[in-house]
Amino acid sequence: MARIKLVEQNEATGAEKERYDELAGRNAVTNMKRGLLNDAATYDAYMAWYTSWNRLVEVIGEKDSVLYAHAISTTNSCQLCSLFFISDVKGLGLDPNHLEYDEKEQLLFELAQSIVKDPTSVSDDLFERLRKFFNDQELVVIVGFAGQMIATNNFNSVFKIDVDQRLLPIIGEFKPATWREALKK
Repeated sequence: MARIKLVEQNEATGAEKERYDELAGRNAVTNMKRGLLNDAATYDAYMAWYTSWNRLVEVIGEKDSVLYAHAISTTNSCQLCSLFFISDVKGLGLDPNHLEYDEKEQLLFELAQSIVKDPTSVSDDLFERLRKFFNDQELVVIVGFAGQMIATNNFNSVFKIDVDQRLLPIIGEFKPATWREALKK
């Protein structure tokens, strides 16, 4: 159960109501957005994720964007985001438990894991290998999106935002990351 109230449309007022009504009109209300709608300014900040997402898709393509966001969310052990991207990976016709990456996808996977696990230790070697595929502007888009995705992961994990109804059939497919266990010792 979420640690904060998930706002209902009839409870929202002011700026929060305006944003909720717009979402409802597009049938785009999720539990995370209901949590964010406790505060319109925070909601607006987090909705910039979509700007970063759209730019990421322009730069690396939809498939690689989905795989990258999936890698970030599963490495960060965010149940809600992981389930959204497990669903999206399946929508691409791929098995999220048996992903095979080409060279570029493997580099993005390594970057995702490195950024989540220890952003201060992302290696120069990894960046040199990424430069085979991406220029500085594209790398800024890729790393910038990772920051947005991690912020979303953290919001959902800290507040234990409830899994959306449409994801409940695949809830058993979420496997929490275990790499942090060694850090706790």
